[in-house]
Amino acid sequence: MANDKLLPGKFVWFELVSRDAKKAQAFYGEVLGWKVRPFPMGEAAYEMIYAGDRMIGGYAAPKSDRQPSHWISYVSVADVDAAAKAATANGGKVVEAPFDIPEVGRTARIADPQGAELYVFKNVTGDPDDALPPRGGWCWNELHTTDPAKALAFYEKVLGFSHRSLVGPDVTYHILSNGGVDRGGVTDQLASGVRPYWLPYVAVDDADATIARARKLGATICVGPEDIPNVGRFGVLQDPTGASLAILKPLPTEKQP
Repeated sequence: MANDKLLPGKFVWFELVSRDAKKAQAFYGEVLGWKVRPFPMGEAAYEMIYAGDRMIGGYAAPKSDRQPSHWISYVSVADVDAAAKAATANGGKVVEAPFDIPEVGRTARIADPQGAELYVFKNVTGDPDDALPPRGGWCWNELHTTDPAKALAFYEKVLGFSHRSLVGPDVTYHILSNGGVDRGGVTDQLASGVRPYWLPYVAVDDADATIARARKLGATICVGPEDIPNVGRFGVLQDPTGASLAILKPLPTEKQP
């Protein structure tokens, strides 16, 4: 439920940009149980994604025929214009200049210095309260980048994120937080030739069964399913339209550190 309070640094919306929204909708309906409901916006209708009775995202058409299918996230900020200016001042760029969405809020699409894109967004009615995500709802967002150190510095200055690093034998993972709440992660696990990007995670009841359904329905399975110690069991897929998404069955809260 939204209120009049903003939660800067929280990822509050996710949108699938695709030239074949109907194919994507059929796929996610079978794999994640999502429903689609049209929402009138002027002369057009915006197709909303529902997980149960909770509105969690939407579908949008690409800006050009060359734009591939992808998920794009929206992060809450107190001032969209200031965030856009900070992005350019710190080595990033503004992909779409700040603009108003009538009765919804103000947003702008930015790219960090390595090319990963997201929207900065201020909702006129405030942000949803923090709560455990419903099954089929978003539970994490992860930046895959060529230069974690530069990315961390950029997001600290532009979005106010602080971070802590978890150092393992083969990989270092960085946790982003704002206001004492963990909001996402940063990793250098990026395939050669792939542009840096944000990978959203969806909470599921059974990672293995979800990945099996996705594979049967035409997805490419990129990772897993496999365990993340002290976190849960996850997998990464590319849907039939080409967009990448991760799924996670979280460990029960009492078993997490």
